Amino acid sequence: MFEDVTLPRIWPIGAILFNLLFLLIAIPIEGYIYHRRLNFDKKTSIFYAIAVNTFSGVIGWVIFFFLEPVLPVTLKAELMNYIFFNVFRSTNTQGMLILTTFIIFFAAFLMKFFLLRIFVFSLSDEIGKKKENPPPLQRQKVRFISKIRFQDTNLVTTTLIANSLSYTAVTIILLFRNR
Repeated sequence: MFEDVTLPRIWPIGAILFNLLFLLIAIPIEGYIYHRRLNFDKKTSIFYAIAVNTFSGVIGWVIFFFLEPVLPVTLKAELMNYIFFNVFRSTNTQGMLILTTFIIFFAAFLMKFFLLRIFVFSLSDEIGKKKENPPPLQRQKVRFISKIRFQDTNLVTTTLIANSLSYTAVTIILLFRNR
């Protein structure tokens, strides 16, 4: 299966540097939003921002490498032309790029939300500790469930705001670069 795997002779340095730039911009912005809206301390906020952005970036690249071989030849040629030369040959590629950008934004938002939810749940201090109190009453259960729903809503809103701000910052930088 991996007999034909070799290192490429040509590296897409532009795409690699853009990904690094995206991470260097997104991590502080999202860390700040996590700190302000979720009341994490600064170290924890940056840790979650690094973890969420790194894992979502890796998952995104894995998805890209699985989808790239099944693309039509014309789209592959346009994609490679854009990655290596930052130029589109076809005029209808602009519309496809806008649609793809929206899909990537919402897919990244969903990935980041679920990753943040997993990280917050798995790294919280309450996990693994035994509770010494007797089981809660029905009223306490209702309060607990409503608190969890509020936290999920707050997590969704915070993730959407953080993702939107980081994508906006990267888009502004790309617009300055192309001018």
